[in-house]
Amino acid sequence: MLTFHSLQATPVSVPLAQPVRTASGTVTHAPLVLIDLRTHQGVVGRSYLFTYTPLALKPVVQLLENLAALLKDQPAAPAAIEQMLDPRFRLLGNTGLITAALAGIDMAAWDAAAIAQNLPLMRLLGGVPRPVPAYFSQGMDGIERGCELAQEALDRGFALMKIKIGYPTLAEDIATIRAVQNVLGSQCALAVDFNQSLTVPQAMQRLRALDDLGLAWIEEPTRYDDDAGHAQLAAQTHTPIQLGENWWGTAPMQASLAAGAGDLVMPDLMKIGGVSGWLRAAAIAQAWRRPMSSHIFQEFTAHLMPVTPTAHWLEYLDIADPVLRQPLQIVDGKAVVRDAPGAGLAWVDEAVQRFRVP
Repeated sequence: MLTFHSLQATPVSVPLAQPVRTASGTVTHAPLVLIDLRTHQGVVGRSYLFTYTPLALKPVVQLLENLAALLKDQPAAPAAIEQMLDPRFRLLGNTGLITAALAGIDMAAWDAAAIAQNLPLMRLLGGVPRPVPAYFSQGMDGIERGCELAQEALDRGFALMKIKIGYPTLAEDIATIRAVQNVLGSQCALAVDFNQSLTVPQAMQRLRALDDLGLAWIEEPTRYDDDAGHAQLAAQTHTPIQLGENWWGTAPMQASLAAGAGDLVMPDLMKIGGVSGWLRAAAIAQAWRRPMSSHIFQEFTAHLMPVTPTAHWLEYLDIADPVLRQPLQIVDGKAVVRDAPGAGLAWVDEAVQRFRVP
């Protein structure tokens, strides 16, 4: 049995090759916390967290270090860790940075468990390696750059591309969508993401106007936690509504589905509770018969999609590639997982030192 020895949490700010612009701002660097979970048996499990803002890097590092002190010499099994740590946050509430930190430990513990068995994570979970359909995820890049990226999506064999919209006017949204679709043609579908930028009345107007454009889905048109608003939109439009990247744990997922808020689900691995949380979410999606896609953390989710009963699309957005020895490989629009132990994470030490946040 693996037992916990120590944990190293390293904050880095990784420059993005393609900055991600949204309706609420532009992300040029990915603030990541790299996690190395060491066991007394010499096995090291790895994961990383994406804190969205550099303001959260040091608080997450401190929280991880505090949690590591509680785990010293304890079993490094994911279920045992969860059962030990979760009760400590019932009074404060297990959400936000706490959920993120616990998820990072959970992910690293699953990685260590697979490495200890000399198995890829998906094999440990009962799956077999197979190419996973991925979609090319991009930002709010305007018509000219959006069309260039659409051509790149075609050249790389993607069958689905996603762009962010929510421009100042509906006309700009429609013009951008049509321009990108003209490049993609029939070879590649298009999805769009509003990143919660609209009120419900604004969203109703825009979604009705977009309904006849043949979009694969419309993502988070209004606030992520407005289940009633999303249910109203879903009832009065027919393009599928995609939700889920901001569910902190599976309880909000259950509530959203019960409210009829969307048609498709897209949990975020960190926010849903790590690998353990993902498996619970996959069971819920199966029960509700909802196609389930991933939100970032592509290295881990490439292992999880093959064991997800209603697996739909893997989001390809390479926020961690500069610090990874072997980034996730995309071949003909599909994620190809190496048949190697664990989730396949190993850091490029020189890059980690270069991007490290003091």
